[in-house]
Amino acid sequence: MAGDGYRDLVTAPDERPGPGLAGAGPGQAALATIRFLTELALLAVLAWAGVGASLPLAGRIVLAVVAPLLAMAIWGRWLAPRARSRLRDPLRLVVELVLFAVAAAALALTGPVLAAVVFAVIAMGVAVLLRAVAPGI
Repeated sequence: MAGDGYRDLVTAPDERPGPGLAGAGPGQAALATIRFLTELALLAVLAWAGVGASLPLAGRIVLAVVAPLLAMAIWGRWLAPRARSRLRDPLRLVVELVLFAVAAAALALTGPVLAAVVFAVIAMGVAVLLRAVAPGI
């Protein structure tokens, strides 16, 4: 129903895609695989940035653990293909891009800027491209 607020932003359980990539072409499957790798890279970048933060050792350890856990919680709750409260596009895309941008900025502040730029371009590019090639994944 239009106008239900939160309900307009999430996918109903019966609208969730089925498991796997059944019926997907090789290009879509390859892009979905790259997408999964960018999700793993997101966690690694957040952990790396946490370790490299200008904090005492205990703070760096906490940040290196909490930041990836928070990203996993957000992804699993609202972004994953089988999430119960999956956001609808374009809001889902915006949240993904914000997560990738935050991770890239954190990496740029604590480590190699070029690696942060490469990560951001690939992760954000794949997120946008996936919407065009295989919507709903």
